[in-house]
Amino acid sequence: MASKRSYEDGCAAAHALDLIGERWALLVVRELLLGPRRFTDLRAALPGISPNVLTQRLVDLEETGVLRRRHLPAPAASWVYELTSWGYELEPVLQQLGRWGVRSPVRPQGHPISLATLITALKTMFQSPGGELKATLELRMGRDTFTVRLEDGQIAVEPGEARHPSAVLTGDVPTLGGLIFGGQPLQAAEAEGRVAVEGDRALAEHFLRLFPLPGPVVLSGVAS
Repeated sequence: MASKRSYEDGCAAAHALDLIGERWALLVVRELLLGPRRFTDLRAALPGISPNVLTQRLVDLEETGVLRRRHLPAPAASWVYELTSWGYELEPVLQQLGRWGVRSPVRPQGHPISLATLITALKTMFQSPGGELKATLELRMGRDTFTVRLEDGQIAVEPGEARHPSAVLTGDVPTLGGLIFGGQPLQAAEAEGRVAVEGDRALAEHFLRLFPLPGPVVLSGVAS
């Protein structure tokens, strides 16, 4: 830690940036919000990061107490990285950054998203439909399955299969991301074989409309 650059500023926000402000640090945290991950898992989810930089970020975040390294017993017998309870407190920070960043008038379009990005965005961009909607859905994305519960105007997203889901959506991360956040038509994705819907179709269609993205902020002199 002594060799890292510091703002040398008494503000607690400045100190927080000393801890997690390095490039890629918060994205590593984002990936670990889904649970323990191996080094290779993180590399796959963050293809733009080099092995050396990822190693350094993991060392930095472990030294600051944001994450810890743990050895899994046999038969896995591998090292994984996981957030500490203090590290998990960064989830609302990432969500608020997402709410702020999505309104950027210069936000690039078309970049790939990771599974962790999709799941975090579900929690971040959810807008309660009002009324008394209570439902359980299941999202299947390759080897990963998540249970989504809607109740009392709130959303809960947890890893694992749902018990008796009313609707199941199966597809890859880019497809489900495009349907949920990109306004892509469900029928077209089904016709192309990129997504499958089981169970209550009306519920599935309603679910896809619960995550409207706000328009970009209008700034003087900046094109929207």
